Amino acid sequence: MNVLVIPEDFRLDQYILQPLIAAMMAAVGKPKAKVQILTDSLLGSVAAAMSWNNLEEIFDRYGMVNLFLLIVDRDLDPNRRATLDNLEKKAAKQCVLLAENA
Repeated sequence: MNVLVIPEDFRLDQYILQPLIAAMMAAVGKPKAKVQILTDSLLGSVAAAMSWNNLEEIFDRYGMVNLFLLIVDRDLDPNRRATLDNLEKKAAKQCVLLAENA
């Protein structure tokens, strides 16, 4: 199983997200899942990470990925969950995207 984690800014987030997601995959019975952090595009902000155009480009570029995980900060935005839910629904037509706010 190939998992691509899409953080808003990989520079520091990768050191927490990679081992955390790998452990979560092992806990759900996928210990050999290949967990990769998106590092070839520095999105740099929540808005850029949640941009549908950016996400579509990522989905197209990483067609061999089985599971995309979009992980962004909540930043005290009470509507962030609803926005992430909408992105999940929109992506369902072309891939498996799970989105979460930290």
